[in-house]
Amino acid sequence: MSERLFTRLFLSLVALFLAGPLVVIAGVSVNEKRSLTFPPEGFSFHWYAQIFTDAGWRGALTTSVLIALGAATLAVLIALPIAYVLWKRVSIVGRLIQTLGISPFVLPPVIIALGALSFWATVGSYGAWYSVVISHAIFFTGLPLVTLSLGFSTIDRGVTEAARTMGADERIILSTIVLPMIAPYIVSGFAFAFVLSLNEYIVAYMTVGFTMETVPIKIFNALRYGYTPTMASVSILFVGVAVAVFGLVARFGDLPRLLGAWSAGDET
Repeated sequence: MSERLFTRLFLSLVALFLAGPLVVIAGVSVNEKRSLTFPPEGFSFHWYAQIFTDAGWRGALTTSVLIALGAATLAVLIALPIAYVLWKRVSIVGRLIQTLGISPFVLPPVIIALGALSFWATVGSYGAWYSVVISHAIFFTGLPLVTLSLGFSTIDRGVTEAARTMGADERIILSTIVLPMIAPYIVSGFAFAFVLSLNEYIVAYMTVGFTMETVPIKIFNALRYGYTPTMASVSILFVGVAVAVFGLVARFGDLPRLLGAWSAGDET
């Protein structure tokens, strides 16, 4: 067996292994009967419609989207000034702040969740909508921080120096040169934080789990009353949202570079 054939076979097996659960869930989501069986018994999109027609699922979906939008926006607003200051001037304090910004995403989610639970319970805001938004923003700040730091590293400092020579102040340089150049990285950081916040369960459950239902919390709560294909349908819907979001990032930006696959200096 040639090396190329072996490589293709290996990659095909890996792809099959990774896609297998998704294929099963997709099959279950179109099951005509109210059961999680595969292969599906009949074919129906009824369970997809139920996501939007059932008040419980529709409310959970709306809550998840609003929380994800707020958390992603706040995460970018936190990460942007940190990345900008680090780009302007490298210092020990700046590196420490960068490490602190990335550390929540590196730590196990249960530690962040328990810390958030203790904090919000202490200040008397447990169960408030903003508690999960802020907790998710802190948890996922590392994503836009990494992408923005990568974006700032692609800026040619000669361009900004030339602007200063022509009389532009820092505000004009930031608004007319820096922000337009890092815009794809801002979008990608927002997209990454949005998708992960949309699917996050532990932190959301620990902060608002008894007062609000996001879709992941709704799925786990629904398990008490039995299994329905609606759970599979909403899972496929979330996969579709993730594919659409990252597809847009790939369409309007350089996705491999945004993911850190290579830097601007690697291009010829």
